[in-house]
Amino acid sequence: MSVLKVNEMFETIQGEGFFTGLPAIFIRLQGCPVGCPWCDTKHTWTLDPQMDIPAEQVLAKTTDSEAYFSTDAASLVKRILSMGYKAKHVVITGGEPAMYDLTQLTGLLIESGYSVQIETSGTFEIQTHPDTWVTLSPKVDMKGGYQILDQTLQLANEIKHPVAMQKHIEELDALLARPVTNPQAMVYLQPISQQRRATELAVATCIKRNWRLSLQTHKYIGIE
Repeated sequence: MSVLKVNEMFETIQGEGFFTGLPAIFIRLQGCPVGCPWCDTKHTWTLDPQMDIPAEQVLAKTTDSEAYFSTDAASLVKRILSMGYKAKHVVITGGEPAMYDLTQLTGLLIESGYSVQIETSGTFEIQTHPDTWVTLSPKVDMKGGYQILDQTLQLANEIKHPVAMQKHIEELDALLARPVTNPQAMVYLQPISQQRRATELAVATCIKRNWRLSLQTHKYIGIE
């Protein structure tokens, strides 16, 4: 899709993975067919044309909703530059942002002096500027039936894997064993829904494998 559907845009602190603690502008795109049962942004799944409303109304939202606005990349970057944001890092998330061709958007952002990160499930081909940081949070055997693509494993700068039980570690092992997987990708385990059992498993496995722990810091400190 070339027309971007934006559910949210806001400035905050990145709470997960390699860039934890970095001020960031989040662009949350609408639409995702993957169907993760623990998803905390289910309001971004559906693309209902009746929920396509003016940008000013979307940006003024104070609660989660399926409402979004449609825009092209150049107009979105112009809007970002006009918002007075201080952060110089942009996180494109969703939904599933890789459903969109983000080549122009990421290119314009980088030309404007931003670093850019995309957070993806790995189930759609990534179309971005080559300098985009790819955070792959692989979603295996989800309801939507999508597979993790070779291309996303190859481009991943970090693999941030959600875990709740041992089978999730085994799924990650299988992905890391695929020949196309970037051997330089940093591996993070992220406990699902801050569950105590999941956190204990993630900590123990990170120590055993020399991987890294990713906590959803923004949830612990109560920010978006």
